[in-house]
Amino acid sequence: MQIDAARGDITTLAVDAVVNAANARLVPGGGVDGAINAAAGPELATAMRAHGGCAVGDAKATAGYRLRARWVIHTVGPVWRGGAGGEAHLLASCYRRSLEIAAQLGASSVAFPAISTGVYGYPADDAAEIAVASVRAFDGPVDRVVLCAFDAATYDQYVRLLA
Repeated sequence: MQIDAARGDITTLAVDAVVNAANARLVPGGGVDGAINAAAGPELATAMRAHGGCAVGDAKATAGYRLRARWVIHTVGPVWRGGAGGEAHLLASCYRRSLEIAAQLGASSVAFPAISTGVYGYPADDAAEIAVASVRAFDGPVDRVVLCAFDAATYDQYVRLLA
């Protein structure tokens, strides 16, 4: 599997599936979720709600609607509570479940945002390490993963970890 780092807007990437850092109710929110919903159009919110929610560490898929990506995989990352509440395990599960669903859909390329590092408060460096390790550990038919960072510091951490 090829793993790349990218910096910018995840909604513009030419991949089969983008991963959305969603909330447990699967209703449009802010951050990357808001950007993906804005780019995909109102049909995405309707499709998200039809799932009836998603557990932390799990993932659900919808069509990509107006995105370049054919699918959106919605995953719910953990809220950072200091690290003693199993946050690392749950964050790793987000990456694993998203890749499992991508494989089931037949997606050969997937782009991930920095899950849980925004309002959920996960330390960005720790989250990047979990992202890279989780993607590297995946043994499935996904050919390419893009770890997409909105900010320079996260992008630089991805580049260091992938070197």
